[in-house]
Amino acid sequence: MSSENGQGDGGAAGEGAPPEQLALIRERVRRAKAPRAKPRTWRGAALAEELPVARVLVDKGVLHLDRYFDYAVPAELDADAQPGVRVRVRFGAGRGRVREGRREGGGLIDGFLVERLAASDYSGPLAALAQVVSPEPVLSEELLGLARAVADRYAGSLADVLQLAVPPRNARAEQRPSPAPLPPPTPPEAGSWGRYERGGAFVESLASGGAPRAVWNALPGPEWSEELARAVAATLASGRGALVVVPDGRAAARVDAALTALLGEGRHALLTADAGPEKRYREWLAVRRGSVRAVVGTRAAMFAPVRNLGLVALWDDGDDSHSEQHAPQPHAREVLLLRAAQDKCGFLMGGWSCTVEGAQLVESGWARPLIAAREQVRHSAPLVRTVGDQDLARDEAARAARLPTLAWQAAREGLRHGPVLVQVPRRGYVPRMACAQCRTAARCRHCSGPLEARDGGAVWCGWCGREESAWHCPECGSFRLRAQVVGARRTAEELGRAFPAVPVRTSGREQVLDTVPGAPALVVSTPGAEPVAEGGYAAALLLDGWAMLGRPDLRAGEDALRRWIAAAALVRPSGEGGTVVVVAEPTLRPVQALVRWDPVGHAVRELSERAELGFPPVSRMAAVSGTAQALTAFLEAVELPPEAELLGPVPVPVPAGPAGRPRRPGAPPPGEEWERALLRVPPGRGAALAAALKTAQAARMARGGEEAVRVRIDPPDIG
Repeated sequence: MSSENGQGDGGAAGEGAPPEQLALIRERVRRAKAPRAKPRTWRGAALAEELPVARVLVDKGVLHLDRYFDYAVPAELDADAQPGVRVRVRFGAGRGRVREGRREGGGLIDGFLVERLAASDYSGPLAALAQVVSPEPVLSEELLGLARAVADRYAGSLADVLQLAVPPRNARAEQRPSPAPLPPPTPPEAGSWGRYERGGAFVESLASGGAPRAVWNALPGPEWSEELARAVAATLASGRGALVVVPDGRAAARVDAALTALLGEGRHALLTADAGPEKRYREWLAVRRGSVRAVVGTRAAMFAPVRNLGLVALWDDGDDSHSEQHAPQPHAREVLLLRAAQDKCGFLMGGWSCTVEGAQLVESGWARPLIAAREQVRHSAPLVRTVGDQDLARDEAARAARLPTLAWQAAREGLRHGPVLVQVPRRGYVPRMACAQCRTAARCRHCSGPLEARDGGAVWCGWCGREESAWHCPECGSFRLRAQVVGARRTAEELGRAFPAVPVRTSGREQVLDTVPGAPALVVSTPGAEPVAEGGYAAALLLDGWAMLGRPDLRAGEDALRRWIAAAALVRPSGEGGTVVVVAEPTLRPVQALVRWDPVGHAVRELSERAELGFPPVSRMAAVSGTAQALTAFLEAVELPPEAELLGPVPVPVPAGPAGRPRRPGAPPPGEEWERALLRVPPGRGAALAAALKTAQAARMARGGEEAVRVRIDPPDIG
């Protein structure tokens, strides 16, 4: 075939085509002959010339894979594959799946690029990075070090901690630039910090670049949020960042409002779940980029990447909300203590009450007490009165009605001047019933479940749901029932009948009120859901104190005192007529601490007794739970420190309930009977205990096919 015929055949497809089109066709043919990398495998693609190895933490929250993996960096990803970015890699390919010197196969999985290296310690072929999800660096060296410390302390995996520390990506939030950082503000005045013996010196130390560490026993009243805001402002004035963690969104909103009033807009970020994923990630990015130096938020904000951290603050560390329910279940207090030690910054742990952990920090000398003089405490606190069992026995009204006479009188007098708070330990109508004569708990005849009273007056079983119409007491034969613990709605109903002209509001799990007006009203609330009243409550009634004090838990007294003080702190001072009535035995230690308004003394005494008995927080403890067979095998395999003491195992109490009710975190699966063992070590050996448990759990997971065993360091409830 001649060249002319060849040209004629080639031009048949594009006869009359312009030269530009012919050139385009030739260019496409030329490119088709060049080797092209297969997407997300980069087969045949060139690698980065410098630092061609990426060390990646894969998002696999299993202990036997709690390490880094090396991947090759394609040249096309060289610019974006920087330390701290999110990547996707292929994970799980075997050694036999190697093609052109590069490992292939495996499923795509997310991860973080930790660092770039010139060579890998692994001698075999490396798989290539599949994708750089975003060039935004979200994992800094400081955050990685903190996450590793938390994982080691709680015997967990680094990937699980990073899931808590780094929020999910939102592309629209990443595309929006963060505002320019504002200059440091002027140092604030001490303000209401002057009410405390060393309050002014604490604020001055923060403003001058110091790192004071204090356990703060706040005075009653609403000033705590403004005082936290002044501590943050003083830290910002020194050119450093600040982090404040509070238990719930309502407390975060109060600190947010106080900071805005003190410093204006744009100087702090609010990180709560109520903001939504896009807004929360945008605020988090502003902190990560250095546009904002202060953060206020709930539990997840304990990992906020604040630059040049100068202060970490925690409000009400005894609240259950500070304990994370997802693995490895860290507590915000311990995370902030790690941050204070890692960044060498200031530390402030405050609340109206005082936990045993706070007393231990002061006793060890690690932190200083930040308290007010007794004269100032008496001036700010309300008058506290008690109603004990002997008073109830002599009180005809207490036996026939819901409240003792003293509580009725306090409520009637308080309603003349403002709202009255009524705290009940349970929500709902009547969660538990008992015999009216001998007070034996009423049980179902079919399943032995607890009997409850519904709105219509009928009695039902709380486990199987059957209605009970012919109950009689097996102990004394009585047919009469009484409320063992009356819920918030039932209390509101009875108070509404007693005070028909007064509005009754309820605040609990279904609807939590933030504030209430200062007009006369009855506010019935469960612990932790008390709204703030304008001008403070005129009185508060703390009912059924025995229900909180009688819980079979090591922290029952401490927790009851904390909840009582949190409610009483919302009442006006005694000089303005504020009165608190607590229905509990006055000789008990928590009740006496409330009467004297001395939570610090109560915490110090609790700490000394726990030190004698070897209880937390003096000792470190871990809970291991599972089926009897799995638990026995785990305890035989783990190499515990020589000082470790084994307590148990004992059966795990599982409160049964109707189908569909959510299972408590850490509870055994439905239908399984588990046992729990407690492991205790003396002070200074907690890291060894956590390492031993983590090693044994990792070996168990690597073998696979074995029954699950749950490990939790520092369990909040040990009985």
